[in-house]
Formats: sequence, C-alpha cells, structure tokens
Amino acid sequence: MSQWQQIQMLDSIHREQVHRLYSDDCLPMEVREYLAYWIEEQNWNQVMQSDCSQAYWLFQTMLAHLDDQLGRLAYHAENNSNMVLKHNLRRSKLDLQAKYENHPEELANIIDGLLREERAILAAAATANSPVEPPPDTTVITGQENNIEDRLAEMRKAVQGLKNFIGQLEDLQEIFDFRFKAYKILENSAPSDPSLCKKLNELQVLINNLDRHRKDVLAQIQALLGRSDTLRDLLLSELSKWKDCQRRACIGDVCDTTLQQLEKWCTGNAEDLFHLLLVLQYLEDLHRKVTYSGDPLPLQLPQLKQRLQEQISCLLKSAFVVESQPKMPFPSRRPLLLKTNNKFSVRVRLLVKLMDQDHKMEVKIEIDSGSANLVGFRRFNILPSTTKTMVKDRPQVQGLVCDFSHIMLKEQKPCGSGKGKGGKGASEGSLPITEELHVITFTLDYCYLGLRCQLQTSTLPVVIFSNVNQASSAWASILWFNMLGADPKNQLFFSNPTAATWAKLSEVLSWQFLDATKRGLDAEQLKMLGKKLCGPKVKPQNIITWHQFCKETCPPGENFSFWTWLDGILGLIQEHLLELWKNNLIMGFVSRKREKDLLKEKREGTFLLRFSETTRDGGITCTWVGYNNGSPTFRSVVPYTKAELNSLALPDIIHDYQLLAEEDIPENPLRFLYPDIPRNEAFGPYYSERREGDLMEQRKYLNHRLIRVSSRHPDEPRLPGVNLQEPQIPGVNPQEPRLLSVNPQELRLLSMNPQEPQLPGVNPQEPQLPGVNPQEPRLLSMNPQEPRLLSMNPQGPRLLSMNPQEPQLPGVNPQEPRLPGVNPQEPRLLSVNPQEPQLPGVNPQEPQLPGVNDAFPLDNMNEVNVLLRNVMLDGNDPFLPPPAEDEQAEYHQLFGLPHEMPELILDDADF
Repeated sequence: MSQWQQIQMLDSIHREQVHRLYSDDCLPMEVREYLAYWIEEQNWNQVMQSDCSQAYWLFQTMLAHLDDQLGRLAYHAENNSNMVLKHNLRRSKLDLQAKYENHPEELANIIDGLLREERAILAAAATANSPVEPPPDTTVITGQENNIEDRLAEMRKAVQGLKNFIGQLEDLQEIFDFRFKAYKILENSAPSDPSLCKKLNELQVLINNLDRHRKDVLAQIQALLGRSDTLRDLLLSELSKWKDCQRRACIGDVCDTTLQQLEKWCTGNAEDLFHLLLVLQYLEDLHRKVTYSGDPLPLQLPQLKQRLQEQISCLLKSAFVVESQPKMPFPSRRPLLLKTNNKFSVRVRLLVKLMDQDHKMEVKIEIDSGSANLVGFRRFNILPSTTKTMVKDRPQVQGLVCDFSHIMLKEQKPCGSGKGKGGKGASEGSLPITEELHVITFTLDYCYLGLRCQLQTSTLPVVIFSNVNQASSAWASILWFNMLGADPKNQLFFSNPTAATWAKLSEVLSWQFLDATKRGLDAEQLKMLGKKLCGPKVKPQNIITWHQFCKETCPPGENFSFWTWLDGILGLIQEHLLELWKNNLIMGFVSRKREKDLLKEKREGTFLLRFSETTRDGGITCTWVGYNNGSPTFRSVVPYTKAELNSLALPDIIHDYQLLAEEDIPENPLRFLYPDIPRNEAFGPYYSERREGDLMEQRKYLNHRLIRVSSRHPDEPRLPGVNLQEPQIPGVNPQEPRLLSVNPQELRLLSMNPQEPQLPGVNPQEPQLPGVNPQEPRLLSMNPQEPRLLSMNPQGPRLLSMNPQEPQLPGVNPQEPRLPGVNPQEPRLLSVNPQEPQLPGVNPQEPQLPGVNDAFPLDNMNEVNVLLRNVMLDGNDPFLPPPAEDEQAEYHQLFGLPHEMPELILDDADF
C-alpha cells in the first residue's frame, strides 16, 4: 500500500492536516494523487544533494508522466467530470512548468519536505489509534536479526531506486538517439544548414549527460554489491549458527532448528541479487543500442557481472542445507544412527525459493563420494533410487524441499580380504565399525534466469551398524564427535580422537536425559558421575579421553564401560520409569556415602531410589533407614532390572514390599520417600489396578524374586502369621506349628496334632487300610490338582491311591467316604520308599509329590516339617527369617547346605 493510499484512509482530523499541507499549491494535490507511486519511489533527498542535472531530468520526467495521464483521460468517453479533470491537470502542469522549469531543484526540495510531513501525520495517527503495548504474539527482532532486516530493507529500496534511475537513463538515451538520428538526416540533406552547429552542441550536452548517468548507474551497482557482501556475511553467520544448533540438537540439546526466518532472508537477498542481474543484462542491451568513445559500460559490466554471479552462487550454495539429518523409525530413533538393510529418511531444502519452472531440479544422493583415503572402511549402496526431484510448496511442506524416505543402505561384499559383516577389518589399525564415520552427500543442478550452478551439501557424519547390540557404542561415537564440534569432513576422527573436558561432557550427558526423559541431571547427580570418571576431586577442567568414556571398565573389575552403564540406565528409564523420573521421585545418581548422609537424619522407614552402579543394562534399587538402639542402619534390596520390571511395575513393588518382623508379622519398611513424602502420596497415582489374575502372576514372580509381599486389601486380616484374636478351627492349638496352603483359592491351616479334630468330612474312627495307624498325623497334599493323603508311618511311608478302578489292598472299600476335594479319578499315589514293593500298576518313574526326594527317606516329623518348608519357600531366600537353631542344623544336614544361613537383608548398597 502506497503512502498516499494510507493518507486517504485517515480519519477526518488527520485528513484535515493533509489538506492544510497542500493548501499553498507548492505541489498541486491532483499531481500528488495521479503520480503517487512515481513520486514515492524517487529518492528526493539524494536529488537535492546531487547536481542540478538529476533534478532537471526528474522534472522533465514528471511533465512527461502528466502528459501520459492527460492522454489516457482523452481515451475515455467524454463527460463533464473528465473535462474538469483534464482542465485541472493541464493547469497544474502549466503551473509547475512556469514555477520550476528554471529551478527544478526547488521542486525536489518541496516534494521531499511534503513526504516527510505526510509520514509524520501517519505516525501520529498510528500512535493515537494503536495500543501502546504490542500484542502478545508479536515477535520482537533484536540484535543481529534487526541488523539483517534493516539491511534487507535498505537493499530493496536501493535496488528499486536503481531500477527507476535505469528508466531515466533509458529515456535520456532515447532522446539522444532520436536527436542524433535527426541530426544525421539534416546533415545529409542540408550540410550547410546554420542550425547544425547548434544541434551538434545540444547533442554534445546530451551525450555528456548520458555518460554521466551511465557512470552513476555503475557506481550505484558497485555500492549495492558492497552492501550485498556485508549482508551475505551476516546471512552466512546466521546459517553457521543454525548448523551448529542443529548439530547440538542431534545430541539432545534444546534448540530452535526452524528455517522459516533464514528462508525469508535468503530468498529476499537472492531476489535483490537477481534484480541486479537483470539490470546488468538491460545495461548490456543499452550498450548495444548506443555507444560512444569512452563509454564506461563495456569496461565495467563484465567485472560487475562476474562479481554478482559469484555472490549469487555463494548464497545458493550456502542456502542448500540438510534440514532433517538421517534417522530411522526403528530400532533406534536416535539421529545419525543407521542400520544396514533398515529404512531411514533424510530431507534437504533450498532456502532460496526461486526456481525456473521449465527446469527440472533433480537431487542426487551418494555416500562417501570421493573418499578414496578411507582404507578399511566398509562400502555401501543406497537403495532403491539415488535421484529425486525437488518440488516447491507441497500441501504439508512449504519451500523448495526434497525428501528421501524409505531408502536403505546395503553393504557391498568385500573383494578378497577385507572387512566383513561386523568384522574389525583386515588391515592393521583399521577402526571398529562403530567408529567408522560415513557422510551422505547431495548434489543439485540449479538454474534460474539463465544462471546455472551446481550445489552440494552433506549430512553430519553417520555411524552404520549391522547388529542392534552395536547401537549403544555407535551412539557414543556420535556423541563424542558432535560434542567436540569436529570438522564434518574428518571421517578418520577416531583414528586419533580428541579428549574432552568434564565441563563439556557433563553438559552433553545432561542433554541425553533431557532429550530422552524430559528431565536433565542436576549438579549433584553430575558430580556423582564425574567422580566415577575423574576420581574424588572432580573439576570442570578435568580431561576425559575417549578410551575412559567408552572402553575402560567402570567400576574396575566389571565387564562394561561407563557409557554402557549410563546408556543402560537411560533405556531402563524410558521403558519402565519415565513418569517416576520426570516427576523427580527417583534420586538416581547418588553415591553410597551421600546416600547414608541423606538418610541418617531422617525418621525410620525413609527411603530413596537410586540406580545400581554394578548392573550393566540398568538397575534400580531402594535403600531405607532403620534404627537399632538409636543407631541408624541402612538396608537395600537387590536391584530391579528390565526383566523384573516387565513382570511388575516399580510402584507396585514398593507398595507390596514386606519383611517379616521379629514377631513374624510382615510389614512394609518403605514408609516415606526422601525427604519426607508418605509412600502412598508419592506413588499412589502410579499403582496398577488390582485384579485377581494379575495378583496370582505377581505372586509367582515375587516368590521367584525372593520377596515376601502381601496382596491383601488393607482392611483384610493378614494371612501370613495367625492373629490370636481371630476365630480358629476347633481343636487347633494356635501355638503349634502349622503350614499355609499354597492354593490361592483355598487358604487354610492344617494341624499336625493327631488328637485334635480334623477338617470336616474326616472321621478318625472309620475303618482304615491294613497297616495304617489312625493315630498318626496326616498331611493334605500341597498340589491343588492332586489331593492325596500322605502316611506318616516311619515304617513304610506311602501314598494311597484314591482311584477306585485300580486294584486296592485288602479291606479297602472304594465306596467309603473320603476327604473333601479328593478326586477318585486322580492318578495313583506312589510309595515314597524306593526300597519297598509297589502296588500293581504303579510306575515308579512317574512324578512324585513336590519336594519328595528318593534320596532322602523321611524318618521323623521334623524332617517332614523341613521338607514342607522347602516345598513352599526357597531355603536360600535372603528375605525370609532364619529357622530355629535346631531346625537350621537339621535343614542343613538334610539338604547339604552350608551352616551359615544368608542374611535377611544385604547391607551392601550395590549388587
């Protein structure tokens, strides 16, 4: 919108100010309106500072434009309004001609002042009608960005002024050409005409003026190229910052990697440069039409054109960038990691949105092109295609882009001896495959307005692996290389890798957690990691080598490096602990000494969660504080790894975790999350829904993990450990030992006292089989699928078949009552004495009762108790209380175990 159009939209108060401005007829308002665009395009301030010739030609041009306007009005149908307009416009032209023909510089001064006054009125109107504060979404451009915006605006205005000046030059050249041809005709027809001398002098004035204008145009072009050099340097600096930002973003830093602003700047600068190119081409045409001795065009135009083309080529080559670095959708979503025969995608963009519609722009992709010095490196082919067409402004993507998606790398078969798949290379000194750096290159043939140039750009170095187990080591290489900002073309970087300072490495390690889990590492956590790498006195300037980071075992004696351990923890968090870590419920990285310092002042049951330092693929453990005679004691559990957390989530483990107290009453020692948050308040939102089927699976898992837990509702009575206040089975002595049935559907206690009443349905007075002593104790089988009676007769312990179809011993009535739950169709019971004869049809090879071992004959009740204890609970369970001393000795003697029982809880913080 022109300045005059803005003035016409003003309110009545400010329009009145404009009317007063033009009331003295220094410049008639109708002239201002009809020539609005032309008047605003001229640099009247510059005209005032130059000689009178430029003001004179602007004045003549104004009169010519007024004549053109009068001619256009004459073509319209004749009516009263047109007559009035033509009359007023003709009068205005005559008035201007009379006032300023001899002093055109005065008119230039008046017009410059009027334009300034108009801008002041517009600014005042904008201030009165607009809010003082900008809207919230307004982007404020400051610093170098503001500098670029200002220079682009100045460049655009200067180019527009040059185009107008070229129009004046063309008019001047046409006048000279016309008069020169008229002079030649007169000279040939009337060589003695006395006016020839006067006309020749006039031609000399015109040619001098034309020469001066040509030199002025060339000088303006020189100045514009100088401005363009400065602007190009600013743009290249911004592009370099963007590339550095993209490099850091690839390894986890939070950066703005959008290209919209750079694309706008580069396109704007390119448009101005291509306009200059058109100006030079137009000057070449003017030179072909009119030339003279001392003409500056043939001498300077080639130099200016060459300099301009170099600037355009430099801008285009810098503006051809890799917008999205190579990345796979799986198995690893980390950028710059590629797996052979797996699809990946990459995108390139040209930030100059100018293209010739008649020229097809194809992009070619290659890998390791021109890298013949990479001895021992693997070679790859890109499938399925290596070329793709660049398109402009698709529905999803704006700009000139080319997407290579669903392409993959296939390793070339080595010729003769060389590096095979996953090998370390045949030549001595060749790098491991996770330290090979490969570069993908893109080439584009660009054409616009007759200018052709070849553009090329490359990705950051990528690491190509063939086995998912190599992904972690490959990412370590990407981290180390990009952390140090090495030259992207240095593909042999790891033949002699540069060391890093702890200050730089610690920042990058925090980026890994911030990128993967949305929570970085704080100063205390980084200090703990620094001590693992640098020792107790860690400082920002400490030097860490590539070997320390990725190859040395850490801690000493283990079979994994510092990075392998740390990356395993990252994977554990992402898969199982993400929400807990993001919400700061996991302290994570804390040394054993600091752990004790933090807990020793806290109340009993305060615990914290930290990562194990001795688990290769990531493990998490909890440590809590207790008190013994006023002294703090610290206990920890075996670290939970991915395998355990796949079965049961960590919040559920914390909720259900229990230990047996001295009075055999289980309790959860984890009460308060450090520093003082109640357990259920911290982890309540993460507890799983309680379903019976899941509880059965979780119970199996927890028994396997040697952890005593309770799945009961808080209002239900405890099952382990009988409450003396609750009703008992008749005749059951609450002080005697009893077994807990392992059938989750039928929890009951079975007394070992032969004198007390048995379960309903068992009649101790009914006829027994020969040899069965009704006074001896019996046990109900612990297998819910095969209930049977087990004789306790030490002379011949045997199991009796309940199958009425098989031959029975004399006196056995298959119709007599049996214990509830006994299935007459169940398999036969087998004698547990391998020395005695079996019943007919009994196969001694079929499965025995759980826990019955032929190598250990049962001689007394104590052995039975120990055996049944072994059926239910693992004797090596460090989370169960030790048996009584006499029972412990028998237990060890029976099963050949060491005399020292394992501790209930390990005090060592690491496992």
